[in-house]
Amino acid sequence: MKLSGIIGYPITPFSDKGQIELNKLSDMIDILLTAKVDAIAALGSAGEAAYLSDEEWKAVAQHTVKHLAGKVPVIIGIAELTTENAVHKAQYAHQIGADAIMLSPFSYYKLSEREIFQHYRTVAEASPLPIMIYNNPATCGVDMSPEFMLRMVTDIPTATMIKESTGDIQRMHKIHALSGGNIPFYNGCNHLALEAINAGASGWCTAAPCLIGQKPKHLFDALKQGKSEQGAALFYEMYEFLEFIVSSGLSAAVKSGLALQGHNMGSPRKPLLPLTEGQQNRLQTMLTKLV
Repeated sequence: MKLSGIIGYPITPFSDKGQIELNKLSDMIDILLTAKVDAIAALGSAGEAAYLSDEEWKAVAQHTVKHLAGKVPVIIGIAELTTENAVHKAQYAHQIGADAIMLSPFSYYKLSEREIFQHYRTVAEASPLPIMIYNNPATCGVDMSPEFMLRMVTDIPTATMIKESTGDIQRMHKIHALSGGNIPFYNGCNHLALEAINAGASGWCTAAPCLIGQKPKHLFDALKQGKSEQGAALFYEMYEFLEFIVSSGLSAAVKSGLALQGHNMGSPRKPLLPLTEGQQNRLQTMLTKLV
């Protein structure tokens, strides 16, 4: 499977009592489809996966696959402290018909490369789904070098893609250079979208389409078509917004923005908190200009 383009992140809607609302998850997915995303990655940071019970996690994964019904590929995010739990979720993702998994090593203790490699290999042996190696040290506490991730791609047959989210564009240049441009990599940092796509990223993983529709898709397509000036103009038009939704808390920002647009998806799950009134006002100003 070759993924290219915009990979959209849905949030997980909650009721006022904190229960998952699957009907609103359907609405959220439809918003992303209207934004012309090329794939959907459920249960990432925006989806508050770390704050869900196993039963809730499974419900969101299953509903996402069922509602999309093959319209675009579905990637299921997995970040577990134990290899056993990661295996169970990878097997479940395969069982429900997901197209790939996005696997992060999540750690309390500092993991060695030998331990990380074994984690990925064990998950790969337990599920046939393609694996996107996800490097996000700010969230997961594990930082993997480009060289190490490329070695895993070489040595683990189903590890076929890399998502880089350190915020260091040099990592992406190195992945491209060391692989001869043959290993697809994906940008996970909103503020690096312009540089990453120009550096050869196969896709951009982002929650931005939840709020600003097709603008991320237009940016990606413009740059891939060699329209550099148009792409740069689109990027800088979005830049403040792209930076804001991450710095203010991704799920909180997206949920607040959706509410401002008439889609009440609930609040993030505590200890996460909604945006302050000042943050909401700033977000409203940005959305008024962008939508």
